[in-house]
Amino acid sequence: MATRIRLQRHGRKNYAFYAIVIAHADAPRDGRFVEKIGTYNPNTNPATIDLNFERALYWVQCGAQPTDTVRNILSKEGVYMMKHLLGGVKKGAFDEAACQAKFDAWKADKAKKLAATEDKLAADRKAAYEARIAAEKKADEAVAKKVAEKKAAALAAAEPAPEETAEDATAEATVEAPVEAAEETPAEA
Repeated sequence: MATRIRLQRHGRKNYAFYAIVIAHADAPRDGRFVEKIGTYNPNTNPATIDLNFERALYWVQCGAQPTDTVRNILSKEGVYMMKHLLGGVKKGAFDEAACQAKFDAWKADKAKKLAATEDKLAADRKAAYEARIAAEKKADEAVAKKVAEKKAAALAAAEPAPEETAEDATAEATVEAPVEAAEETPAEA
């Protein structure tokens, strides 16, 4: 009977996480399985993978066929890389120590790339946060300016007009009187 390495769904609606299991090909998706070799949680960024590396390598070498998603998971974790390197040891291309050194170098390079990706994500989140804060400050300043203008207008409207003195009133009357007389004279003629 064919053996498969596949995901078994757990969790709730819209928040699934998976167990990575070894099961017979004709067994139901969430049904009976032979062995559980890890978990996969796609809800985190990046996805969280907890895998028993030795057992996964054992089952891949025994011929268990993974589903497409599990193949990607195993490839990211280095199971297929180790299988490839062990094939080289079996053929006599290099020894076990060289195999382990190559795998460790590959794993370190992968960890370095993952750390760079996480740093970039953190920097992007920080830049977005700072941009959002700057936009909020600008909006707050605009609102504060409008409020200050309204308060100034209200104070200007509420201030009583300065009372005119008697001298100012007579000066205005004398200035206006000759102008009116001059205008009436040509009209009468």
